[in-house]
Amino acid sequence: MSTQIVARILIKALMAMPAPDFGLCLLLIPERVQMEEQFKTLIVLSHYLETGRFRQFWDEAAKNRHIVEAVPGFEQAIQTYAIHLLSLTYQKVPRSMLAEAINIEGLSLDKFLEQQVSSCGWTLEKGHGQVQLIVLSSNEFNHPELKKNTADIIPLEHVTRIFPILG
Repeated sequence: MSTQIVARILIKALMAMPAPDFGLCLLLIPERVQMEEQFKTLIVLSHYLETGRFRQFWDEAAKNRHIVEAVPGFEQAIQTYAIHLLSLTYQKVPRSMLAEAINIEGLSLDKFLEQQVSSCGWTLEKGHGQVQLIVLSSNEFNHPELKKNTADIIPLEHVTRIFPILG
């Protein structure tokens, strides 16, 4: 077994988040191999992603560039996952929170926001003080609506038949 190839497969599995690929692949790897440093690092990175601790994730990924850069597109895939997670949770996000989640700041963040505003329907607004808020696209999770379940509706005629029995 080539540990370099296995590590690349795990990195690709991380890139597929929120799919459970990483955990499933990890089950196929013997425990003695998982104890190697590069696999421990990937397991820690996975934990940070699963728990939404993006600052810690990006810090750890920066320390281990030699591992994560083995697969092209790693950063973009994780940024896409971070945005997905934020959009499931929030309607509006402070600019600083988005910057931390996707690990982009300054002019690069401005350019990224311009792209998202034009392609994904995001809007920018001023919050309290100097805080800039990013209004994310609506979805069923960040804009929940009360749905009527027509299967649970009992016609009034059926209820009125019960009243004499109860009385």
